[in-house]
Amino acid sequence: MAKRVYEVWKGSNKFFLGGRLIFGPDARSLLVSFLLITVPVIIFCVFVARHLRHQFSPHNAGYAILGVAIAFTIHVLALLLLTSARDPGIVPRNSHPPEDELRYDTSASAEIGGRQTPSLQFPRVKDVIVNGMTVKVKYCDTCMLYRPPRCSHCSICNNCVERFDHHCPWVGQCIGLRNYRFFFCFVLSAMLLCIYVFAISAYYIKVLMDNNQSTVWKAMKESPASVILMAYCFISLWFVGGLTGFHLYLISTNQTTYENFRYGGSRRHNVYDLGCLNNFFEVFCTKVKPSRNNFRAFVQEVPPQRPSMPTSREVDYEETGDDRRAKVEDDLDIGGDLLKISQRHNIGDIEADIRSRGSDVPQNNSSDADSVLNSDRRPTTTVQSVTRQMSWGRSGSLEIAQDVVNRNSDFH
Repeated sequence: MAKRVYEVWKGSNKFFLGGRLIFGPDARSLLVSFLLITVPVIIFCVFVARHLRHQFSPHNAGYAILGVAIAFTIHVLALLLLTSARDPGIVPRNSHPPEDELRYDTSASAEIGGRQTPSLQFPRVKDVIVNGMTVKVKYCDTCMLYRPPRCSHCSICNNCVERFDHHCPWVGQCIGLRNYRFFFCFVLSAMLLCIYVFAISAYYIKVLMDNNQSTVWKAMKESPASVILMAYCFISLWFVGGLTGFHLYLISTNQTTYENFRYGGSRRHNVYDLGCLNNFFEVFCTKVKPSRNNFRAFVQEVPPQRPSMPTSREVDYEETGDDRRAKVEDDLDIGGDLLKISQRHNIGDIEADIRSRGSDVPQNNSSDADSVLNSDRRPTTTVQSVTRQMSWGRSGSLEIAQDVVNRNSDFH
C-alpha cells in the first residue's frame, strides 16, 4: 500500500490528523504553554471577574469583564495553535545532490596507486543576488541543497527553514517564513492578556477597599487570588513584554533572531532592510506563501532502473560459468588425492589410491610414484606445495603430481 509523505518524513516533526497538523519534536512543551495561559484565566474568572458582574449597574455591564477574558484567551490559544501546528517554511529535501553543481576539487586530492586523483565535491557556498547585492548561500549536506537566502537548518527539527528566526521551545516549533506573523501576534496578545488580568485584579482590590472601608492589606487578605494573579502577570510581563519589544525592533530593521545573534556585533550592511514602514508591511500585509510540502500526498514510487548491458567479460563468465565451476571442483579433487598419496606409508594403500584416480593419473609417472613409496619420511613441504598450487588449471594438476614426486625423492 502506498504511503503518504508525512509517514516517510525524514525530519523530526510529529504529525496529527493524518498529516494535517505538523509539530516540532518537542510538541509536549505546547501543553505547558497551554496550561500557563488557561489556568490563570480560569482562576481569574472564578475568583475575580465573577464578583464584578453587577459592579456596573447599567445593563449588567460587568458581564463584559468575564466575556472579554474568555474571548481574549481563545484568541491567544488560536494564535498559539496557528504558530505551532503549521509548516513554518520547510524547504523540501532533494533525493540526490545537485549534479549540475558538481566540480572537481584538485586541491584536496587523494593518492590512488601513486597518482594524484581529483575528488568530486560540491562548493560549500555560492553567490546569489538579493536586492541588487551579492549574498553567499551555503550547501546543506543533510537536505542536499543550497539553502535559499535567510534559510537555516534547524538541528532540533532537522529541516531547512526559510527565513529561519529561531526554534521556540514554548510553542514546540520552528519560527520561520510562514508562521512568524502568527508568533509575533501570539506574543503581543499574551502580553495584552497579562495587562488585562493584572489591571482587573487590581481594580477588584480597589472595589473591596471601597465596599468595606478597609485598607489595602485587608482587601488583599480578603482576595488572595487577586494578589497571586497580579504577581503572576507582573512576572510574565517581563518575559512576554520584553519579547514583544525585541521583535518589534527586529521587524523594524528586517532582521531575524538568528541574524541578530550571529551578525549583531558586526557592522555589515543589511541587504534585506527596506525601510521601517516597508519592513512592517512585508511582515503583516503580504500574503503568506503556500507550503512547499504536501504532507498528505502519496509517495511516488521510484521507477525501476533499466538493467545495464553486461560487459564482454561478464558475458564470457556467464557462458563458461558451469565449465569453470566443474573445473575448479575437479582440481580440488585432484589436489586432495595428491595430499592423501603424499601422506601414505603403506604401499598397498598408495596403489589403491592411484588406481582410484583412473585415467587422471598418467601411467608414465608410476616409476616416480614408486619413489614415493620407498620414502621413510613424510615431508611437510608437500602439503604447502599442493595448497599453494590448487588454484591452477587442469593441466597444472599433473605438474602438482610431478612436484610431489620430485620433492619426496629429494628427501629420500
